[in-house]
Amino acid sequence: MSDGSISQDEIDALLAGVDMGGMGSAPASSAKMFSDSQKAALDTFFQNIKPSIKSNYDSMTGGNVSVDGPEISVKTRDGMLRNLPEMVLTTVIDFSGGLSGDHLFIMQPELAQKIVSMVNNEPGAELDDMAFSVLSETISQHVGVEETEMGKGGIAGAANNPAETVHVPKAMIRFPQQDFAVFQYSIGIEGSSYPLWEIMQYQAAVDLARAFGASDSSADIGAQPSAAMQQPAGAPDPAAAMNMGGMNMAGMNGMNGMNMAGMNMSGMNMGGMNMGGFGGNSASMMGGSVMPGMNPNVQPVQFPNLQNAAMTQEQGNIGLIMDVYMEMTVELGRTKKVIKEILGMGEGTIIELDKLAGEPVDILVNHKPIAKGEVVVIDENFGVRVTEILSPSERVSDV
Repeated sequence: MSDGSISQDEIDALLAGVDMGGMGSAPASSAKMFSDSQKAALDTFFQNIKPSIKSNYDSMTGGNVSVDGPEISVKTRDGMLRNLPEMVLTTVIDFSGGLSGDHLFIMQPELAQKIVSMVNNEPGAELDDMAFSVLSETISQHVGVEETEMGKGGIAGAANNPAETVHVPKAMIRFPQQDFAVFQYSIGIEGSSYPLWEIMQYQAAVDLARAFGASDSSADIGAQPSAAMQQPAGAPDPAAAMNMGGMNMAGMNGMNGMNMAGMNMSGMNMGGMNMGGFGGNSASMMGGSVMPGMNPNVQPVQFPNLQNAAMTQEQGNIGLIMDVYMEMTVELGRTKKVIKEILGMGEGTIIELDKLAGEPVDILVNHKPIAKGEVVVIDENFGVRVTEILSPSERVSDV
């Protein structure tokens, strides 16, 4: 880094909080997990649809595609990032009916290129806009099979938004918030096997499992404390509780109903010792005070730290690259021409762009759109005044 610059891979890794040497901290463990009943129900769902998915892939590619899995798990964003290559193809196809929430597919560039090459019958196809359309259609058919099966399971009106595919660094993937369900397929094409990850919001996966026979028992097995953990510190073992109701203690006959210095012991529970046999009405114990010799275990309430540690780490990582130069481009517009038209161009040829007169121009950083603006003249130079900053979702969708 003596020249003040770092590679794109290093930038992506820093933004994702991933150690380039593979020596980063262990993936953050998920607080949720699927019960055995839920896993069995989800497995039934996927086994039912695999023959149809394979048939669709065979029809699209004109070859023999194997579909194995999927492996079912729950992951966090950090845990998932460590399973992905630096650049991925992401197809966002969110649920719009039946189930709700984020829904996307992720594949390696090698699998994407293989599918596009076979569909277009073009070896070594490039991952351009045409390729993205092919991948979006492929995933749409995959999800169409899923939604047909959902209807059979009683999920009415299963539907999705139009699929949209982009080629992005893994740090730019829009994962669902918090923990999410991951279904990892193994796609076999021409003797090679490639992973295909399907991701949906955790609650959507729980609803899907319920529709296919999962019990309604708590799914957050990993987040549930055991019975022992739920006992307050210092509390006696319930099995050792001493029931003293009706107990005749030597020297204490005649104390039934007796008020000892204002301490009525009828029905009083002393740390698991039921004193109900002492009789009397349910009066207060010395105005609510504690019996001498009884030391209740009083502890301060502890609240979780609301500061997002991951966000702190990410901000620190971004600080490492603040002085890195990046290329900024202002794009007036685009158009597409056939080769014949391009070869026929000469001096004086007018090229009509896809932008209207007066429409904002696109501002790109490293060829990725981040804002819109209007052209101005500064002295004798052109400039651009920023009029709109694109949202993160627009930046990803326009890549």
